[in-house]
Amino acid sequence: MNTPLTSPLQIRDFRLYWCARFAAVLATMGMVVIIGYQVYDVARSDYGMSIRQASLMLGLLGAVQFVPLALLTPVAGWTADRFERRTVARFANAIDMLVALTLGLVTYADVLSLPLLFILAALHGVARVFVGPSMSAIAPNIVPAELLPKAIALSSIAWQSASVAGPALGGFLYAAGAPLPYWSAAALMLVAILLLTPVRRIMPPPMQGSTHPIRQMVDGLTYVRRHNFLLGAITLDLFAVLLGGATAMLPVFARDILFIDGQPVGTQGLGLMRGAPAVGAALVAGWFAWAPLRNNVGIKMLWSVAAFGLMTVIFGLSTNFLLSLGALAILGAADMLSVYVRSSLVQLHTPDMMRGRVSAVSGLAISASNELGELQSGLAAALLGPAGAVVAGGAAAIGIAGAWSYLFPELRRAKTFDPPPEVLAQAVQEEKPA
Repeated sequence: MNTPLTSPLQIRDFRLYWCARFAAVLATMGMVVIIGYQVYDVARSDYGMSIRQASLMLGLLGAVQFVPLALLTPVAGWTADRFERRTVARFANAIDMLVALTLGLVTYADVLSLPLLFILAALHGVARVFVGPSMSAIAPNIVPAELLPKAIALSSIAWQSASVAGPALGGFLYAAGAPLPYWSAAALMLVAILLLTPVRRIMPPPMQGSTHPIRQMVDGLTYVRRHNFLLGAITLDLFAVLLGGATAMLPVFARDILFIDGQPVGTQGLGLMRGAPAVGAALVAGWFAWAPLRNNVGIKMLWSVAAFGLMTVIFGLSTNFLLSLGALAILGAADMLSVYVRSSLVQLHTPDMMRGRVSAVSGLAISASNELGELQSGLAAALLGPAGAVVAGGAAAIGIAGAWSYLFPELRRAKTFDPPPEVLAQAVQEEKPA
């Protein structure tokens, strides 16, 4: 008699998938931190730009990476639901591996330029768009339904731990030798491809109904616009991170603002700063896995956004490296609380028939807040200086939390994750055929 499975890790395919996900995210996070540093360093050293001008280049880097996300996110989701998912994931990782090898070669040959970095960053963005949906869609197909919650939690641990280690690893490798982060990223992506190969073949189910990605996205946008609660929850995160994100300016702080014993903290400090928010986020995620949040969830989400803004202000004002790391860790913890509540509320306040399309809208909003937030930070830094831009952004995030609590009172009135009866009744009514 077979012993019942109690953990996804007892399944060989899931172990291979988990290791592949960890390797791919570790590689990506290491690349991202170094691309940003090189853009800023090349702008300062080779182009003779001022701190404000070079900060603007970091903003443009965010815009370059956002374009493929905005254009290809619906296509990537459609691809993951249309073609064999391991193949999509391996192909996307192979593209990213070639980008990493190219970055390593041009770094080794010392022929870096801003146009070349922007082009390669855009290609990296294209690969990232297709890796995410295809990798996420694999897990539910290789574990039994009763183990899926544990599989999702373990997959999240892989992502968070790689998000902590990747930037730090990239920073330390760059200090040892400029091309090393890219060589290691390429090797890790190859490992991810090889680990996915033995996983059983995963064909998506036949598509039903309208499968046109643009039509699905339009339907999702229309639904969100018509429902005030969903509109408020999704735009809260969009505008708070869009205005308050400090990530894009971290290379500036590492090279020109934060010092230890009279020396800039450099790429090693940059790696630690990029990993600090993930540390805070991982601790909060672990806490909620043990003691889930149950009461006054809406007001706690709003306060967490305000805390995110406050920590951003403290980071912008700080000239002490340890204080800056602490502020970033708390910032990540506050952001994780906000994401945890918002994601749960959006899912549970959306009828099943619209959940995929609303999730696509939410995913696009997250991408927009991260990538366009870098553009906003760069533009603000060109006008206010990097520290001034970060402080102003943090203050704006605090203002967004306050404004949204009154513009969307449904958010602060959400006591639990359960949707109120009127939302359930509305969902049932909308699911009835006309």
